[in-house]
Amino acid sequence: MIKEIKNNLKEQLEKYYKDNFNLAVEFVVEEPKKAELGDISIPVFALIKPLGKKLPEITAEVCEVIKGFDLPVENISAVGGFVNMFISREKIAKIVLAKCIEDGLDYGKSNVGEGKNITLDYSSPNIAKSFSIGHLRSTMIGNSLKKIYDKCGYSTYGINYLGDWGTQFGKMIVAYKTWGDKEKILADPINELTALYVKFHKEAVDHPELEDKAREAFRKMELRDPEYLELWEKIRELSLKESEQIYKILEVKFDSYRGEAFYNDKMDSVVEELESKGLLVEDNGAQIVKLGDDMPPALIKRSDGGSLYITRDIAAVLYRKKMLNFSKILYVVGNEQKLHFEQLKSVVKKMGYDFADDIIHVNFGLYLTNGKKASTREGNVVKLYDVIKYANSLALNQINEKNPNLKNKEEIAEKVAVGAIIFNDLKNFRGLDVEFDLEKSIKFEGQTGPYLQYTGVRINSILKDKTFDNKNIDLSLFTKNHYFELVRLIDDFENVIIEAAEEYSPSVIARYLLNLATAFNKLYSLEKMNIDDEVIRNTNFTLLAATKNVLEEGLRLLGIKYLEEM
Repeated sequence: MIKEIKNNLKEQLEKYYKDNFNLAVEFVVEEPKKAELGDISIPVFALIKPLGKKLPEITAEVCEVIKGFDLPVENISAVGGFVNMFISREKIAKIVLAKCIEDGLDYGKSNVGEGKNITLDYSSPNIAKSFSIGHLRSTMIGNSLKKIYDKCGYSTYGINYLGDWGTQFGKMIVAYKTWGDKEKILADPINELTALYVKFHKEAVDHPELEDKAREAFRKMELRDPEYLELWEKIRELSLKESEQIYKILEVKFDSYRGEAFYNDKMDSVVEELESKGLLVEDNGAQIVKLGDDMPPALIKRSDGGSLYITRDIAAVLYRKKMLNFSKILYVVGNEQKLHFEQLKSVVKKMGYDFADDIIHVNFGLYLTNGKKASTREGNVVKLYDVIKYANSLALNQINEKNPNLKNKEEIAEKVAVGAIIFNDLKNFRGLDVEFDLEKSIKFEGQTGPYLQYTGVRINSILKDKTFDNKNIDLSLFTKNHYFELVRLIDDFENVIIEAAEEYSPSVIARYLLNLATAFNKLYSLEKMNIDDEVIRNTNFTLLAATKNVLEEGLRLLGIKYLEEM
């Protein structure tokens, strides 16, 4: 609402001076540097020269013009070269709260993406490896973005592009054939396979010939060797079962699990197309596409005929465009893959496809533990399941301290734990590295998921079993700053969601929710909510019900559960 008022002021002022003075003036509508001067400020210096009038005359004229607009603004005055005004808090509060209560959890929905398709490629763990804390960022950023784009009216399609092909499987096969124990693997598949993968890399330091064996093993896989393919299919099946266990806990779903292997039969056509368009160049037996002086060439085919990651990605993006006709395709992948996606876009553009600029790398930083990146090959990976299990115990301890008689404590503790882990990730701008501090993120105070959930519980405890008339309220209460700050934030919810979509960053919503919770808790500390005066009580409960709608929906957009009690 406030944003619309600003836009209306700008449009009507520009129209007035165009119609009356034939002036094409672009007005800036901003906020004053000092809050006591008003809610909106418009500099008018640009009118001095074309109108040939003195500044006081111009500011007086602009004040009178604005008074003629049918907008909820008041106390219009001039200070220097600025026209300042206050918005009518009572009118704004009435409109915003009525809409939020009426829309419920649909509040904040927009149609900015109507008729457009967004395809998202996220999570994408490598099979035969434990689902580590390092996979969390892609999974939860992608999951949240999908919900955000749905809320903005886009049609979305989420792909879990499994790492189910590549030279690492050659390494796994060599390790299995050299040191593997079939019975142990069947009993505990992922841990045993991970241990074999770690062993391979340790042994390869002193025995580099193992790398050659791995490349040969993968080449046999690509040649469809029945023995190797059977082993690969079993590993894929066992790995998916473990991943699904994690996705169920996180409540993350995908529209497709088509991994790298799906595109094996689609790469030859890519190579043929590149060749037919004169883009392939031979380099020491390998096939490359040159991308200019500022970028290394894209290696399309190795000298031994083996395929490469970028070849599959080209095949995948062409297939996805054909099948899904996306407006944009988002790859939620770490910072370290920046060059890869620059090369991908460049090759697609050289191939003559006009959607190359619709390929978006939604990059993110690393999860660090004690300042270091985890690595499967070095055996220092932190398994996400173990992290969640430990977080559950920490959350349960806090619940036992605060509310020992709570029913379903274990179930609620898991929701608190998962919420803490997700929020600790999403509150940070995605491009930054994040130090993983579980003990800090699980606390019920500070910038944490449990703090937001606990704020929701506090609101719910006030409103529980209460009835109120949201049409019989005292609008004069919203002239108080601590009342109106909540209205201002509730009003901004839709804009925040759109901003998060435009920046590909759930952190925009996470930071907003922290501000919302802080504003509510300030109100709660200054005012008694459930009082005898019916009209004031209606006002308080209406404001809290609207805050609850926004907090609950905002948490959902991040993939976090809103809790009624904890």
